Amino acid sequence: PRALHTAAQLRRIEAAAVQSQHQLMVGFNRRFAPQVRKMRDLLAAVPGPKAFVMTVNAGAVPPQHWTQDRSVGGGRLVGEGCHFIDLLRHLAGAPIESFHAVRMQAATPDSASISLRFVDGSIGTLHYLANGSKAFAKERLDVFAGSRVLQLDNFRRLIGFGWPGFSKMNLWRQDKGQTACAAAFVAAVKSGGPAPIALAELIEVGRISIQIEESLR
Repeated sequence: PRALHTAAQLRRIEAAAVQSQHQLMVGFNRRFAPQVRKMRDLLAAVPGPKAFVMTVNAGAVPPQHWTQDRSVGGGRLVGEGCHFIDLLRHLAGAPIESFHAVRMQAATPDSASISLRFVDGSIGTLHYLANGSKAFAKERLDVFAGSRVLQLDNFRRLIGFGWPGFSKMNLWRQDKGQTACAAAFVAAVKSGGPAPIALAELIEVGRISIQIEESLR
């Protein structure tokens, strides 16, 4: 396998998408998860900037794995970290204005903390860590907004603190939105309607993800 991991590749993809006027889709499935859709609806009613804290217990991957090869996979922050950058971008509902990233010194270069600032004043922190225990949940997101808090635990439990009329949304089975993501793309192709994710957002997230990885080298 080979991943998109350079700015030049991204520019070629953007140019081809604009010229062809065909659907371009990236599998940023988490934004299609039912609990994320609920979070988006709740946050839309809260004025003012938000604060996001995303913790990813990514797990260790050997140095010889293809995802660790920057010439093939681009590194895990590009290959997988982009999904969480997209998730925060989606929930913020505003473009990313700037970022700052620091990498932990370890045998593999895939543990880092990334701070994002959005044009509306919102902030987001992504802790992508490869040195945790498998017994701990893989993905957790805390959102602070308007004296209220949302906590999403591993795409199984969503808890609201201080939200009038909303306290929780729990699922029997984890749902990260893969099925809904694919269905949205198929429906858009069949109907000829707009792409499920705007091209500008896809390019923005790709560009920021690549810039973050480059800043850490």
